[in-house]
Amino acid sequence: MSAPVESTSPTTVGVLGAGRVGTAVARQALRAGYRVLVAASGDPADIALIVEVMAPGALAVTAADAVRGADVIILSIPLRKFDTLDPDALAGRVVVDAMNYWAETDGAMPALHDDARSTSEIVQAFLPGARLVKTLNHIGYHELETDHSPAGTPGRRALAVAGDDADARAVVLDLIERLGFDGVDAGPLAAGAALEPGTAIFNGRHDRTGIEALLARAAEQLSPAVR
Repeated sequence: MSAPVESTSPTTVGVLGAGRVGTAVARQALRAGYRVLVAASGDPADIALIVEVMAPGALAVTAADAVRGADVIILSIPLRKFDTLDPDALAGRVVVDAMNYWAETDGAMPALHDDARSTSEIVQAFLPGARLVKTLNHIGYHELETDHSPAGTPGRRALAVAGDDADARAVVLDLIERLGFDGVDAGPLAAGAALEPGTAIFNGRHDRTGIEALLARAAEQLSPAVR
């Protein structure tokens, strides 16, 4: 399957997951002027009413159609289900990992505890052809709609963007800006560990200067190859 033409200004966002996070992302993307496709794992008819009520204007489609029709695909499914994704369908696509590990809902995932990599690096290994970018995981779904502000607003909230593909990061940084937040380039996907639950970035609300300082502090603890 061919990838869409590269663009730093995508027009269509595909959201995989129709829960609270997925529908909040869909609403904010609609507000920003995107065409939005929302999919779950089954028949679109099963989520049509949810999408109509929770994200009016978005389209309920199959996962395959969401991937095929979107410039950027956002993963907002429970992390425990990441291995149900189709690696072939996502190959070549700009994919945003907005997932977090929550033991309360995901259950025990020993493989995560025994792996020194960030959760996004593990997802990337399962989706080797995807142009994976980590972001949107360190903001509450309700805050997407309350904390956004125009570019240049003093103290504007910032969100970090980590990924190994520089062009994919640029696409997603543009997405974050259009959603109403300062996008901060965090560098490689390994830096996404600084965005996970329990970190200073995850636990607080930060502007650009604050996130840059916290990323620099986290980078000091990583190996030179990752910095």
